[in-house]
Amino acid sequence: MKKLVEQHAFDAFRALAGRRGRPGARLIEALAEAASEQAEGPEGWAPEVARRFGLPAAAGLGPATFFADLAVPHGQRHVRVCGATACFAAQGGRHLPAIQDVLGVTADGDLNGESDVSLQSVRCLGYCYAGPACLDGEIPCVGPDVAAQVAGRVRPSAPPIPAADATGQPVVLAGIVAGEAPWRTWTETVGRHSPEQVRSEVAVSGLRGRGGAGFPVAAKWAAAGGSPETVVIANGDEGDPGSYADRLLMEVDPARVLEGLALACFACGARRGLVLVRSEYPRALAAMRAAVEQARSQGHLGRRVHGSGVDLEVEVVAGAGSYVAGEETALIAGLEGGRGCARARPPYPTSRGLWDAPTVVNNVETLAAVPWIVRRGGDAYARRGVPSETGTKLVCLSERFARPGCYEVDLGTPIRRIVTELGGGLREGGELGVLQVGGPLGGFLSEADLDAPLTEAGLSGYGAALGHAGLVAVERRLEPLDVLRHVWAFAAAESCGACSPCRVGSRRGLEQAGAGVAPGAAYARMLNVMGEASLCAFGRRLPAAVRSLARAYGDRLRGWGG
Repeated sequence: MKKLVEQHAFDAFRALAGRRGRPGARLIEALAEAASEQAEGPEGWAPEVARRFGLPAAAGLGPATFFADLAVPHGQRHVRVCGATACFAAQGGRHLPAIQDVLGVTADGDLNGESDVSLQSVRCLGYCYAGPACLDGEIPCVGPDVAAQVAGRVRPSAPPIPAADATGQPVVLAGIVAGEAPWRTWTETVGRHSPEQVRSEVAVSGLRGRGGAGFPVAAKWAAAGGSPETVVIANGDEGDPGSYADRLLMEVDPARVLEGLALACFACGARRGLVLVRSEYPRALAAMRAAVEQARSQGHLGRRVHGSGVDLEVEVVAGAGSYVAGEETALIAGLEGGRGCARARPPYPTSRGLWDAPTVVNNVETLAAVPWIVRRGGDAYARRGVPSETGTKLVCLSERFARPGCYEVDLGTPIRRIVTELGGGLREGGELGVLQVGGPLGGFLSEADLDAPLTEAGLSGYGAALGHAGLVAVERRLEPLDVLRHVWAFAAAESCGACSPCRVGSRRGLEQAGAGVAPGAAYARMLNVMGEASLCAFGRRLPAAVRSLARAYGDRLRGWGG
């Protein structure tokens, strides 16, 4: 039996890539560079890129046809327009056709041959607080006049992210709003304390992953087993539309993210760390790379850090445009140079992850909390929040709020307080239709549900999930069926296709919503199959999100919850 399991686990691509020096991220970078210069699809250029690494054509075509940044033809002027929920809610999605008219090109289609302009639709650029938004090359154009900015009639503008602490003692925003300098905890910890002490404080704190899964952080670190071959990955692939907390941290306080990563590596016995930054965040990518170089020059990274016996190197890698590739097994597949598809578990990444090494994946916000915990003690953090879900959480409010921005709150804070006191309610007297929580897979609340606490347990009673805790207000003026179509369109576009329930179900869901005809028993069965049989949380959470939307709208969307 053991022999059969080992044969089943054999990965031909991994084996071949291993013999070719494990190009991994270098292959994706080379494909991205080639794609940026191509006016045609990957079939014409991806095989040659693969051959340069000694790999077969399929090794180039696989990721090049999977990742959005590689698959879409690029003109000399390449514009990425956000079609995520906050930008959709800002103007009912009208900004996309307006930009298409200005550029004379269709999104994700052939480029404009006369002007060599291409347009790519993406899901979230991290400007949810001020959208709708697009990136003209790497220049952000943000606001209600985004089409005029793209046309050159108005100067491009992108306001900074408003950030505030609502707890009285910020943890994750300690550097941004309280001016707390980074690296002090790392300097006092490395060589003076043991990895076990760091793990113990984090275990006492009760810190759970802030990327959506909510797994206990110390338990994940311990599961890696303390091997020096362990790799720790800071997941900055913040794909949940409505959330921009990770972008804020990586752009404004990148050193704190790196300090948290260094402490995590120390706790796991790892000598190598990676930071994955989504390509839709070019400023964050540049800031993280600059922060790594500065940290190395200051002696926080490298060999024998601060005179200790600890060696640590950190590399920053760019993503290539995929929501699902933020899931930890799909993220690892992409870092190895493959398609960003989820993998079946077990084995879990903590035992066999990146190139079969023990691998720990922690979200950026999770890591940014670690220096505070290690410095002040796990007990101090555990007193925050609620006993079952301790600590604080960054909550992002969308553009429809009177005071949009990123707020640090204690877990357990009533959502109504966040919406009304912090966010000031909806702008211009708008009436709330539904509130999206935690991205498209998180779920939706009605106005009557807002007394729910900001906790995973509290939201689960409404069929919703905490996720990244982005709050997107959808006004009542928008048609419920249009909102449902938006959710299914996101699902159909972002499903990785690795499993039939999600691949087929998301497309059928979009077809059903597009037809506008009330669904029947087959629709309900489809939702059940997706929820039970999908390979990863993407497909499993979609039915719950759809049902929560139908429940929140009530009579206005009766029957669409299956």
